[in-house]
Amino acid sequence: MFLITGATGGLGRKIVRLLREREMPVRSFVRLMSRYGELEHRGAEIFIGDLQGEKDIQKACRGVKYIISAHGSDGNAQALDYRSNIELIDRAKENGVTHFVFISVLGADRGYEDAPTFKAKREVEKYLQASGLNYTILRPSGFASNLLPLAEQFRQTGIYLLVGDPKNRTSIVSTDDLARIAVDSISTQGARNQILPVGGPDILTRSDIPRIFGRIFNQEPIVINPPLLLFDGVRSALGLFNPGAGKSIGTLRTLLANEFFCTTHDIANLESIFNLKLETLESFLRRYLGV
Repeated sequence: MFLITGATGGLGRKIVRLLREREMPVRSFVRLMSRYGELEHRGAEIFIGDLQGEKDIQKACRGVKYIISAHGSDGNAQALDYRSNIELIDRAKENGVTHFVFISVLGADRGYEDAPTFKAKREVEKYLQASGLNYTILRPSGFASNLLPLAEQFRQTGIYLLVGDPKNRTSIVSTDDLARIAVDSISTQGARNQILPVGGPDILTRSDIPRIFGRIFNQEPIVINPPLLLFDGVRSALGLFNPGAGKSIGTLRTLLANEFFCTTHDIANLESIFNLKLETLESFLRRYLGV
């Protein structure tokens, strides 16, 4: 039995779908008000619970052999990125789980003090490494599926908002490839007890993204490129009225200000370990946008 947290999210849903296509038993950890009908239709067992509740995590882990932690934090990094994963790891040990896959983030080890999500995920990485469990830690550089709403907006307006340095590099991974890598980590010897950066096959600049949109929709992009200082001003103003909110967007600021890409060696290593050819961002977008 696989336990998947974040099962109704963009990545978690694909992981559940892939496991069910392979006829593997899956328990999907979902919230009461989430849309889990598709997962149930595919034959996944639905566990309705709260990842901030220790008893719910304890119940969800019973009879589980593998765990893939794919949930996000919804702005509450301490509770969901950190505490819930620590509890999952402890219950995994208690229940004899044989492999734990943790979806972290590229750059978690860089010490970004202003990014609560990065700090929380790095602490979980270290806890998992010291737990005695077999593990795979995946550090994706960004999900291609997150660009789909931006692409649809571009389709309507031709406008792309690019905050910060357009020369910053990225290597966005196909969310389908990431789901496959997460699932295959369980049975792939080369992934056991490894931390693996995960990105797409191309190192792109952030300015390449509106160019890709332009090619897909056959229109010249209108790029609006406000400086990061403008974002900082908005964040400071927000912090005056809501200090918690100003602090919580530190992770977004970190993402906007820095480069997150995998090296060609990282990608070659990933393709070799999992025996796959990673999909380009443009190919992923064309598939999902029907263009």
